[in-house]
Amino acid sequence: MPKIEENMFQNDPSKAESRAHKPKTPGQSQENKSFCLDDHSAESRPEVLSVTDLIETVNEVSKLSIAHEIMVNQDFCMEESILPPNSLEGRFMETMYNAFWDHLKEQLLSTPPDFTCALELLKEVKEILLSLLLPHQNRLRNEIEDALDMDLLKQEAEHGALDVPHLSNYILNLMTLLCAPVRDEAVQKLESMTDPVQLLKGIFHVLGLMKMDMVNYTIQSLRPYLQEHSVQYEQAKFQELLDKQPGLLDCTTKWLTKAATDLTTSSPSSLGSPSSSSLDHSPPNWATNNSEIPNPTMVLYQGYLNLLLWDPDNDDFPESSLFQKTLLMDRIRLQEMESQLHQLTILASVLLVARSFSGNVLFSSPEFVNKLKCITKALTKEFNSRPQETMVSVSEQLSWEIQQGLKDMDLTALSSENTSSLKGQLQNIAKKENCVRNIIDQRIRLFLKCCLVRGMQESLRDFPGGLSLIEGELAELGWKFFNLMHHNQQVFSPYYAGILRNIISPAQAQETEMESV
Repeated sequence: MPKIEENMFQNDPSKAESRAHKPKTPGQSQENKSFCLDDHSAESRPEVLSVTDLIETVNEVSKLSIAHEIMVNQDFCMEESILPPNSLEGRFMETMYNAFWDHLKEQLLSTPPDFTCALELLKEVKEILLSLLLPHQNRLRNEIEDALDMDLLKQEAEHGALDVPHLSNYILNLMTLLCAPVRDEAVQKLESMTDPVQLLKGIFHVLGLMKMDMVNYTIQSLRPYLQEHSVQYEQAKFQELLDKQPGLLDCTTKWLTKAATDLTTSSPSSLGSPSSSSLDHSPPNWATNNSEIPNPTMVLYQGYLNLLLWDPDNDDFPESSLFQKTLLMDRIRLQEMESQLHQLTILASVLLVARSFSGNVLFSSPEFVNKLKCITKALTKEFNSRPQETMVSVSEQLSWEIQQGLKDMDLTALSSENTSSLKGQLQNIAKKENCVRNIIDQRIRLFLKCCLVRGMQESLRDFPGGLSLIEGELAELGWKFFNLMHHNQQVFSPYYAGILRNIISPAQAQETEMESV
């Protein structure tokens, strides 16, 4: 039978500002061979799961992942999966499909015709058509049941009287009635086909697209309901997993402990720079008053910020194993944000150095700035693997663009000494200890933390100095980070609160309780 393939594609979350469970000890299961769901450190004993428990856990995680994806990703939808034609899987699937349709053609051309495969196809077509109906379409449902009565069609096939072209036309009329407007053209093309095998093949392809459309319609319909109940649903599902694995939060405890340590030992100077025009005022209390008792909410926010610092090669770094727990479903998103943060750090550093040499007149041109951005983004795609070579290319190209821009605006060209200094400072950005790069990195992280502490709107009104050239890109990253972390806080705050009460002494915790969600 032909197989309809579907694939999930995910995009960025939409830019919209969002608004105590006690673990139980599950019983031990002795069924079959045992497996461990995830890795733990030597100091904590992993909960051992039977095959049955493992399958149930995977199913629960799958349900939770789909609901979470629909909730945090406003562009989540199903799209047609197209395999690369030269791939092994693509060639295999094409061979199998062609073999099936060739076999169907042989059956229909035989004397007398063999309708075995055709009947199976019609049965599957009937099931798909019925699945596309809305609950109130009872009359049409009864009509399809009568017109595609499989017992009757089987009798007709046994007597050689099955009229495949007539049934195909009936199916096409139904598809025209049921399909979304975007599929009208595809259905119309099927109406001009005369070869019954090619027609059935085309019908299955378009029906697969119609099924995908119905799934996406259902997702859109469910989204308001999920938005209302997603927190309770995700909490309930996570509690079920926690009941089966009481040690599931061990790495989360390490993560929050590290965040509390970072918060109380960090240096105030690491969060800003004297040259920042918008940060000339005193830093917020949460950034400077390190002698005070750590606020649980600030500890959590520091932990969230640490997620953008994680090192996948460092086994001792709590964030690496944390992705298997409370942030399992957001691992890819957070890795993409970490990569985007790094790219913005390099981009802003390059633009800041370039502006210091070319002057504000040239950089007052949005077209010129956007051109430099495009060039820098294109040339720094391989920065992680080849930082020195990348920045040499950037320095050569940008120095030429700046000279050309100055010439076009009838401004004084850079001297050879300034050009050499410009190239040198741009190439120095490749070094991790570069002061411009470090300052930009600190300010970006400070902005992201302000997004969590003060909210997006207020943070955007008080944009950090030196980052105005990447304001649009940084605001987009801020919204993504804020929305994702706010949803995570809503779902897991009862668990985080319990852990933080043990990290911070009870007497201290009474003075600075976590803010309610």
